[in-house]
Amino acid sequence: MSFRKRRSIPDLGIGVGARPAHDEDIRRTFAESESVEDKPIDWLEIISENFFAQGGATKTRLDMLRASCPLIPHGVSLSIGGTDPFRADYIQSLRRVVDTTNPPWFSDHLCFTGVGLRESHDLLPLPYTKEAVLHVASRIREVQDRVERLFALENVSSYLTYEESEMPEWEFLSEIAERADCGILLDINNIYVSGKNHGFDPDEYVANVPLDRVVQVHLAGHTDKGDHLLDTHSSLVTGDVWSLYESFVERAGSVATLLEWDDALPTYESLLEEASRARAVRDRALSRRAPKEPGIA
Repeated sequence: MSFRKRRSIPDLGIGVGARPAHDEDIRRTFAESESVEDKPIDWLEIISENFFAQGGATKTRLDMLRASCPLIPHGVSLSIGGTDPFRADYIQSLRRVVDTTNPPWFSDHLCFTGVGLRESHDLLPLPYTKEAVLHVASRIREVQDRVERLFALENVSSYLTYEESEMPEWEFLSEIAERADCGILLDINNIYVSGKNHGFDPDEYVANVPLDRVVQVHLAGHTDKGDHLLDTHSSLVTGDVWSLYESFVERAGSVATLLEWDDALPTYESLLEEASRARAVRDRALSRRAPKEPGIA
């Protein structure tokens, strides 16, 4: 039985990141929708740490978003690859957000964000070594046990490599997920950005990830800096990333898909247009999937 079936992972459809500038549009959109089919988006991703504060405006905002549609918490500072012990107050706050939103999974990045209690406020890549695989998998199991919910690990974009690395990134990600028995949040744009920066084939990456462990996908835009690509979430998804996403869906089937846009925010209407394109690309890819033989799951 596949991981998604074993863990009863739902396909949430097409979502967008919940950003305060769009809160009123989100509230109005879902209030005015008469049926599920009328809704231009199916779910929202929230930044976990933005809701650690209790009460006041934070609670009011979370209550509004919860009333609109399903929410998935996505963290940016868990530092799953770090060496510092997890802070008890951080895990407590994270669990409170997860319990409140009751999602099928929560997520964070395959990276470290600091050392010695000093925060870099960046998603720093790890060396792809067997030692790091065991280290990260152990920390994921700890977080899943303490939060009591499935964790999904996201691949990050990167701009440097380590001489110590012993395997390609996709093997590193896959081994961690298998050892930790967690899900994968596959960021298609990050694969493309890192592939261009480091000279690997993004299609080879997608082909070698355990697709049945992918519970969610990220799509976003990037910026071409000439000698490298930068993951900025500040523009439309590029044609090459759409093609890579379409290829993924043909291989993996229906997986919850999120459109990320964090900088130079567009109008809500423009964001919905991009989400609509994601839905069209996904539907086209699903229509081309070969029908399964009777009795094959």
